[in-house]
Amino acid sequence: MKKLLTIAGSDCSGGAGIQADLKTFQANNTYGMSVITALTAQNTLGVAGVFNTQREFVALQMDQVFQDIYPDGVKIGMVSHKDIIEEIAEKLLEYGAKNIVIDPVMVSTSGSNLMEDDSKEALISKLLPLATIITPNMSEAGVLTDIQVNNKNDIEMAGRKLAAKVRGAVLIKGGHLLDRADDFLIVDGEEYWIEGEKIDNDNTHGTGCTLSSAIACNLAKGYNVYEAVKLGKDYITGAIKDNLNLGKGRGPLNHSYNLFKEKDGVEYENNR
Repeated sequence: MKKLLTIAGSDCSGGAGIQADLKTFQANNTYGMSVITALTAQNTLGVAGVFNTQREFVALQMDQVFQDIYPDGVKIGMVSHKDIIEEIAEKLLEYGAKNIVIDPVMVSTSGSNLMEDDSKEALISKLLPLATIITPNMSEAGVLTDIQVNNKNDIEMAGRKLAAKVRGAVLIKGGHLLDRADDFLIVDGEEYWIEGEKIDNDNTHGTGCTLSSAIACNLAKGYNVYEAVKLGKDYITGAIKDNLNLGKGRGPLNHSYNLFKEKDGVEYENNR
């Protein structure tokens, strides 16, 4: 069994963050572990508070994981503080971490700011260059490149600018496009548009966390970057299409849609 590590914040409502990551790892038949960078008090309506983990304790968590159950892939999500970003980068280098997927979480689905102002430069200079692939959405790509990203042309411009800054691949998610959900991938200098239909479902809490975690699973299993992204997109499309409806705001996805189906009133495991 492949072992996956998520380094991210906790979402007490279970839709995003490490909770979404661990559910995704399980649904993709991998063993999940977690290093918690922050506690958030949030639900489908918004974020009420953020409490950052101490740098030293983030390091201690990473030591315990890497020294015992060495991960085959690492997904990094919410890292809101400069010191934590620097510590994570140092530990990834120390342990020679592989198959690193970085989802630069800056703003929640509900619009709450999740990154401190002085952390952007540390993220760009210290952490992003270590990634196998980074997966910003349109607004995050805009923050990282100082480009207003509103359409496909803007996405391509931002993607090329980001690709010049990092060693790994760049995936800009187009879920906020008006009529499509196409994603733009640059890997090894090659550019691809990965098509996706626009699904009529406002319950998209944790989509970024979920997609990046699925990509990490696929990389750990030996798929190349393009294949890992394509399979991850297929997974998240199914999770959104399942139309789970929980909470009073933008609800979560059904991460386990592909594990259990109902047939003639009886649940059975789908071993796909």
